This record gives sequence, structure tokens and C-alpha cells, in this order.
Amino acid sequence: MQLGMIGLGRMGGNIVRRLMRHGHDCVVYDKSPDAVRGLAGEGAKPSRDLGDFVRQLHAPRAVWVMLPAGEITHGTIVELADLLSADDILIDGGNSFYQDDIRHAELLRPKGVHFVDVGTSGGIWGFERGYCMMVGGDKKAVDHLDPILKALAPGRGNIDRTPGRDGREPRAEEGYLHCGSVGAGHFVKMVHNGIEYGVMQAYAEGFDILRNVNSPAVPENRRYQLELPDIAEVWRRGSVISSWLLDLTAIALAADPQLSQFTGQVADSGEGRWTVQAAIEEAVPAEVLSSALYTRFRSRQEHTFAERILSAMRHEFGGHQEPGTMVKD
Repeated sequence: MQLGMIGLGRMGGNIVRRLMRHGHDCVVYDKSPDAVRGLAGEGAKPSRDLGDFVRQLHAPRAVWVMLPAGEITHGTIVELADLLSADDILIDGGNSFYQDDIRHAELLRPKGVHFVDVGTSGGIWGFERGYCMMVGGDKKAVDHLDPILKALAPGRGNIDRTPGRDGREPRAEEGYLHCGSVGAGHFVKMVHNGIEYGVMQAYAEGFDILRNVNSPAVPENRRYQLELPDIAEVWRRGSVISSWLLDLTAIALAADPQLSQFTGQVADSGEGRWTVQAAIEEAVPAEVLSSALYTRFRSRQEHTFAERILSAMRHEFGGHQEPGTMVKD
């Protein structure tokens, strides 16, 4: 199947690579000519502007926009609205706000262009591990994209089947799911990222407690010199709190037990705020997720080892750099 990709950053470029590895044909565009040339050298078809990009796609076209949420994505969708035709499909695979999806679908509907939102989880590891995807849009458009989604998804792998799932949606076991109408995919991904904030915060605080048990505040006969890299490693092996985030924490601690390359200034990219806003709108208590979000705000004023753990995890799964600092690639 053919797909056009706009935005060739850390995730967009690797999505293209994974699709080509599975035999799909990709047309690519980015405002950086170097990014376009790089992927053209790997087998993608380059384009010089959005008009050239659309002309190279076969009808009905499938266009995936993988850009930062907000004005950049909105402006690109507005420009594409004048270039696409009836029955084309426009996919927003970034971390856009789900209410923006609804507005974009309404913008495209008069032209007969289908809008699909794909909440995409996998970060910089997606090329190898696959991407967990939460999809919103009408069924006909989503089903048309199934070969693309299936190629990007991680598949069942060696994960045991959940007992009692017979008769339920089989694609969920492959790592992708049609969640509902337009916006549902990004809504589910938004809550996913809100939960991620809370889980990361729990690990960060736990490792901070382990580190500070050797501090002068603790009576000398109750101080322990604990090896955090080894604790992270043992918890990965059969522990009830094992997870991929713990795996990434173990990687970061093994490379630098003091996490000296991180200041502990932790950014938030929007989804945590939107999740808390949704909780308020629904009158749902969300104490853990709210606290995790506020801790990120506080980290920009003062930093603890817990914040360095958070920053290290963000770097490991998404390649995120701390604001105003440079960390290793």
C-alpha cells in the first residue's frame, strides 16, 4: 500500500522505515531537505513541496501528518484541505488535542476527505518494537488503512493471551485498536500519557527514597548504601512492578548511576494537562495524575534526584532533551 508521510522527525522517519521494511511504498515531505534526502536514500520517494507530494500519491490517497501538535499541524491540514480530493484519507498521528481532531474533520468533510486520528505510542524505539496505536475515525477509512496499521503495530509477539478475550476485537492483541469516531484515538492516547506521568512519578519517587536512605537525615544504624542500577535490574526480573518504563530506567542508571547528565528539569508536552482537564470536566478524581503533572511544573524551579529519574526516562523512550540543555543522542 502507498502512504504519504509529512514530518520526518524521530517518529515520522522511523514510521516510514518500518513501512518500507514491510514492503509499503512511501512518499515523503519535510521542510528540511536533508531529512527528505536521507529517507530518499533509503528508498522513499522524495517531494519538494506539498503540491508535488500530493501529485505523487495514487487516489484514494492516504496522507499521514506527523508534526508537533498545535499551529504547525493545523496549518498543514488547512493547506492539505485545498490539495486533497474526495475519498482521500488524512491521518494525524501526532499528539494532537482530540477536540482539534473534531474541528479538522469538520473542515475536511465538505470535500469528502476522511479524517483519522492515530494516537501513536512507541517513541524512538518504534522502528524495532512496533507502535501501539489508538485510532479514531469512521470505520470505512480505518479499515482501508488496516495494512498500514498492521505493519506498524508490534503484533502479538510472545505476550500471553489475556484469559477471557475470546470474541473480542482481535486487533487489540496485535497492538492497535479502532477506538471510536473522530477524536477517540487521541482521547485514549491522551489518557494513556496521563497515566504515563503517574507511573513515571511513582518510579522517580521510589528511587529517590532508595538513594536518600544513606543521607544524614537517617540514623546511622539505618543507613544503607544501595546500588540503584542493580535494584532496577532485579525489579525487571519477575517483579510485580516490572514494565518497559522500568527497563528504560535500568538502562539509564546502568549508563550513569548518578544521572549526572540530567538537571531534573522535566517538560510536559500537553497530554497530562489535557487529561487533568478531562477529569475535571467529567468530575472524576485524578489525584495521582494531577500530582504528577504539578511535580513537572515544580521541577522547573527546583530539582531532585526524582526529577533526574523522570528526565532520564523521557530521554530513553522519546529522545526528549531537557529545556535549554543538550544531552547525548
